[in-house]
Amino acid sequence: MFKYGTLLLMLSISLFSCSEKNEDVTQTVNKDGAIETAVVVTHLDSSYDILTTTHKVWVKNGLYRTVEYHDTLPTLGTTTSVVKTDDGERNATITKDYEIYITIK
Repeated sequence: MFKYGTLLLMLSISLFSCSEKNEDVTQTVNKDGAIETAVVVTHLDSSYDILTTTHKVWVKNGLYRTVEYHDTLPTLGTTTSVVKTDDGERNATITKDYEIYITIK
C-alpha cells in the first residue's frame, strides 16, 4: 500500500504542477551571466511562417552579444474558430499556430 500511496502522491503533485498558466518562473534576468532566449513564430503568408530565435548573452551586467536566427517553415493551414465581436460572436478563419517545446540541458 505504501508504494501505491507514494505513486498517487507523485502523480497528484505532477498534475498540480502542470498548469495551463503562461507564467515566467522569474521576472528578471540575472544579467551577471545569463542567456536570454526568445522564440517567435510569425505568419508570413498562406504558405509560410517565419521562426525567429533570439539569444541575448549577458555578461557582468552588460549585453555582450545578441544572436538571431530566422527559419522559414511551412504553414500549418487554417481552422475555423468562434471569435467575439461587438455584435456578439461569429465564425472566423484563423491560421494555426505551432506549439513550441524547449529542451534545456
